[in-house]
Amino acid sequence: MPEFEYKGKTLAGSQVTGTLKAKNQQDLEKVLRQNRILVTSIRKKSADIQIKFGTGVKKQDISRFTRQFATMIGAGLPMIQCLEILAAQVDSVELRKILIKVKEAVQGGATLADALGRHPKIFDQLYVNMVEAGEMGGALDVILVRLAVYREKADALIRKVRGAMMYPIVISIVATIVTVAMLAFVVPVFAKMFAGLGSELPAPTQIVLSISGFLQSQVLLIIGTVIALVVGYKFYVKTPDGRLNADRVFLNFPVLGTLLRKSAISRFSRTLSTLLSSGVSILEALEITAKTAGNRVVHDAIQKSVISIAEGETITAPLKETGVFPPMVTQMISVGEKTGGLDEMLSKIADFYDEEVDGAVTALTSIIEPIVVVLMGVIIGGILIAMYLPMFDIIGKI
Repeated sequence: MPEFEYKGKTLAGSQVTGTLKAKNQQDLEKVLRQNRILVTSIRKKSADIQIKFGTGVKKQDISRFTRQFATMIGAGLPMIQCLEILAAQVDSVELRKILIKVKEAVQGGATLADALGRHPKIFDQLYVNMVEAGEMGGALDVILVRLAVYREKADALIRKVRGAMMYPIVISIVATIVTVAMLAFVVPVFAKMFAGLGSELPAPTQIVLSISGFLQSQVLLIIGTVIALVVGYKFYVKTPDGRLNADRVFLNFPVLGTLLRKSAISRFSRTLSTLLSSGVSILEALEITAKTAGNRVVHDAIQKSVISIAEGETITAPLKETGVFPPMVTQMISVGEKTGGLDEMLSKIADFYDEEVDGAVTALTSIIEPIVVVLMGVIIGGILIAMYLPMFDIIGKI
């Protein structure tokens, strides 16, 4: 079926735009009239070729949609109208298409949770389960507000961790490019100059010239090796044991491991707290939290907690065994279990570790910056000194 772009107005006078599939323009006009939209223009959408990576929807778009949806539902607007308005004003084309499909599914008699669950790449299990709990409990507006807060804080946490890791990665890439450029283009100029000296070169100079020669003669081998290592690592971490070993190694890295550990604790606490406070059963909440943990070590510990609770025990013992959760966290969780306020206790843990992540990011940046600068100075300075040593010998002989 062809796709049409339309513009129109609601009965309240609000401007709406969107795209819909229909057999022809007349059918589309009929559908829009049924939705109480006064059509001002319709045109057939031209076919285009799109190359899409991932879902095409940013996490921030979902968070913004959730916040706006919660505000509209809380104001008493009908769900269909909320979805219609939001679909018309979102920036993401992909999200607009999905919201239109969600609206059509709800109009067809599906629950909101069921309609959202048909798009698992955009609305994950946590999102769908919380919406379902809100619908069943008659508190969808409250649950959506809670979900919006959760997503905003989770997005902020991800941005902090990515920002902390991006800086050393960029600096390392720049240092590698500069070093390779010197070995490939600068050192060969000196090599031609030294070729006519006829005397034995100092050991540092010979080493640098050998590295430069190997780089030039075996460039394809080096590139192929790097690609093979990257691809091999990608395949390795897709296996259960590979992912577990990789996550375990990262958690034990100096400074970086501390940042990853604190962010994992914050994510676990925030997710489980949000689910429990929304009325999701603890076993189901733990299952969902495990899938969204982002770390295989934490994932396995949560799965053990599910078994522990099913057997009538507490969730704290499996968490202690991982070595990821410090005693303070497990003790607070234990107190929360005994007092019946586990969701509130987990929320406090999450807030505390959000601040701890800020400190870990600052520490990581302050430590890595001087290390990388010194390392670059040693490498580049070492190459330059090695190239100038033969000149010093010549000057000394003169």
